[in-house]
Amino acid sequence: MSDKGFTDNQTNIETPSDNGVAEKPLTNQTVSGRVDINVLKSKLQESESKEFKKNMTILSALILALSLLGVYLSF
Repeated sequence: MSDKGFTDNQTNIETPSDNGVAEKPLTNQTVSGRVDINVLKSKLQESESKEFKKNMTILSALILALSLLGVYLSF
């Protein structure tokens, strides 16, 4: 029986080299002094919509909890 041992169990593991691939830095865009009011309005409306949905969810949960408490206490 031929037992080669650990000397013949060589594995070549190569690590990837990322030297050639460098991430590009953020490009400096020329920013004018103007701001589009429609973009600002849409962002504000979107954030207010999210806040309104959150508030309605909380209010609905409270009303449901009070209703369940009222039904429980009535029996």
